Order: sequence, then structure tokens, then C-alpha cells
Amino acid sequence: MSTTPLPPQDGAEPPVLDLAAVGIGPFNLSLTALADEIDDLAYAAYDRRPAYDWHPGLMFDWAKLQVGFLADLVSLVRPTSRWSFLNYLAEHDRMYPFYIAERFHVPRREYADYCAWAAARLPGCHFGTDVTAVHWDAERALWRLTLTPADGAAGTPAAHPTTRLARNIAMGIGTEPHLPTALAVPAARTPDRVFHSGEHLHRVEGLRAQGVRDVTVVGSGQSGAEVFLDLLRRQRDAGWSLTWLTRSWGFAPLDYSKLVLEYTTPAYMRYFNGLDPAVRDRLIASQWQLYKGIDTETIDLIHAELYDHLLDGDRPPVTLLPGTALLGARTADDGTIRLTTSHADTGAERELATGAVVAATGYAARRPACLDPVEKLIAWDALGRYDIDAGHRVRTVPEVTGGLFVQNAELHTHGAAAPDLGIGAYRGATVLNAVTGRQVFRTPERTAFQTFGG
Repeated sequence: MSTTPLPPQDGAEPPVLDLAAVGIGPFNLSLTALADEIDDLAYAAYDRRPAYDWHPGLMFDWAKLQVGFLADLVSLVRPTSRWSFLNYLAEHDRMYPFYIAERFHVPRREYADYCAWAAARLPGCHFGTDVTAVHWDAERALWRLTLTPADGAAGTPAAHPTTRLARNIAMGIGTEPHLPTALAVPAARTPDRVFHSGEHLHRVEGLRAQGVRDVTVVGSGQSGAEVFLDLLRRQRDAGWSLTWLTRSWGFAPLDYSKLVLEYTTPAYMRYFNGLDPAVRDRLIASQWQLYKGIDTETIDLIHAELYDHLLDGDRPPVTLLPGTALLGARTADDGTIRLTTSHADTGAERELATGAVVAATGYAARRPACLDPVEKLIAWDALGRYDIDAGHRVRTVPEVTGGLFVQNAELHTHGAAAPDLGIGAYRGATVLNAVTGRQVFRTPERTAFQTFGG
């Protein structure tokens, strides 16, 4: 694995990249694994982090991936690739134990280790390198990337920014933790007691050290459920009371029924992209159980833990509050966090005092700062989001001939499949076919039994 961009030899300008990937999360890692098969493709992927790491603050030992292991970096497009999950198992001598275990949904930590294994070996991955700016070089008709060694990157000679030219770019910087406006002030004043669920495992022991007696979880997606379950399992030793609230009507499950899952396939994704933007926004709001619910196994584990809590009789109280929205929050003089809530059905408002808040309030798309220099060359929709075509390419002004592709930034244009790991290899293959101008990868044609749109 290279940690910094290789310098040009003898002062020569490095070769132009056919495709530069910005950010190395699961989706651009999938792109990198597929690109590794194309001998005549000049490719590089950059990430500011020193190495691959995937949601470490939520890496519970017992958590499972919500999709099957076939949703790895390559298998749904290239099952014979050496970067497949099955080959990872073979190289780690775990094939027979995996076969006997009959696990379709693998532990999340195993999937993360698989991705880190691939990232450490793929020659196209360059960690410790931050893409700080992107410009359009009109004279050469190329993208110009400014590369800056990230903090902690080795090698003082490489400490100065360098540039790299590319014909196409794939943005895969992912989403960022979303903290409700109501929690902004308390989070700024007491960040060790009001924080996003993505930091949970880094902060939870600190809550015990501070002697926090009451913890409130806000949000009822998968992350909220896992955080609540973890806090519940720690309750006997920590001695804290727990509250879990959500503005949703209930702590609802993901809809993983087979025909509903077809709404995360390429077939539905193409149909969805062809709809009017207003219709797409309405559908996304109504299809939240495709990507925002809780898997039923986690719900069962929570209920079993609550039943044990009932049998114990001597543990601090646990309160679950569905249909309860967070209106505001403040830090009181006694150090407690005071939450103002409103009930969806009754409209009743109340104030809840708690010692700490874990905000399992999801992740939001972000507009990367490196694109600021070309902001006016990009087509944005009425809500300031990328205008993206069916091939995951962002529309730009006509004079920009280079491709600007995005990964997991197209929920509003491609539907619930956009953040799904099961679409990663397909989307990566689509991008690479477009960049090379030929069908390097045969993408599946039949992906759903349903005919969408009649």
C-alpha cells in the first residue's frame, strides 16, 4: 500500500489518470478493486486517513452486516475476482469454518477487516493524501487535483502539495454525521456528554468515568437500536437509567421482504432516476423502511434484554418513547441536559432531564470543500443537490468534458439503492464502463421480477 502519491521521475509530470477517486470508503474501494483488473487504465484513489477504517465507533463485536456477503466489493459483477470475500476467507484459511457456519450475513467486524485487507493490498489506494482542491483545466480539458499529505503522513520531502491531472473523477467521500440543530449548543458545550452515535464506542467509557446516571438515545434507526442495546447490556455495571426516543411512530423494522428488496436493485434505480424530481422526493420519504429501520434480529435482542430487565427487578428504569420529537435542548446549571420533547399524537410537550445524549440521527450528504473551485461548473438542483444522470455522472456545464461521478451521493436521484452495499459493484462497473468507453464488465440485466412503471 502506498501512503503518499509517487513523485514524478526526473522532474517529469506524472501520467494523466483516466480516473481519480476521491475518498476510499466501501464504494470507491469497490471501484478500486474492479479497476485493478483493467491493465490499460491509469487509476488512483486518495484518502486523507492513514489507513482504511469503517465506522469504528459502531464496531460492536456482535453486530452483523445487514446485507449478504455477496454484497462485497466485486462479487455481484465479477465473482471470480481475487478481491472477493470468498477469496479473503480462503487467504485467511477460514473457508471451511465459514461453510459450516452457514452465515449469509457476516459479522460487521469481519466485513470491515475484509475491506481493510483489500485496501492494504490494492496498488490503486493512496492513504494519507488529502485532495484539497479540484480545478477544471480548460486548456487541456482535464481535471486538476491538488494533493496534500494529510497530518501524520510520512516523509518530509512530500510535505508540499502536488498536482495530478485526470480525465474523470469519482467522488466517494461519503456522508457526514448529522446532529439536530436542537443539540448543537449542548454538544458544543459538553461534547463528552452530547455526541453522535458514530462516536459511541469512543465515548461510552467516558460516560461511566464521569458518573453519568441517565443516558438518552435519540433516533430509532439501526445505529440507535445498537447503541441502546449496548447501553442496556452495560446497565448492570454502569448503573444508569436509559431513555430511548424517536419521532417515528414506532421502533420499526427494516422491510426485508423479497419483493420489497427489489427496490434496491439496478432495475428500480434506473426507473427511479427517470421520474420527476418532486415524485422522487416523495417516494424517498415514503420508503424510509428500506434503509432507516432496524433489523428484526436486533429488535429481538432488545426485547429479550428488556424481558431480563423485568425479571431482575433491581435495575435502573428504562423508558421507550415512540412518536416523540426533540424540539430543543439546553445545559442546565446543575450540568444536566434538558430536552424539550413533543408527542406526535397528543401534542403534549415535556422537559426531560438526562446526564448524556447519544444522537443516532443519521448521516447527511455533504458538498466537499475540494469542489469549491468548480462549484459554478456543476449543475445543482433546486435544493442544492447534485443533478445526476442514470450513469451516476453529475451534469456539468457543456465546456466541462471530463466526467464527474459520485458514489452514495444520489439518494435523491437513484433511490434507496444508493447507500446499499449491494449496489456498489454494479455502480463501480457502470462508472468504469463509461470511463473506458467499452463494456469491460458485463452488468446484470435481470435484477428484478417486477416491472416498474408499468
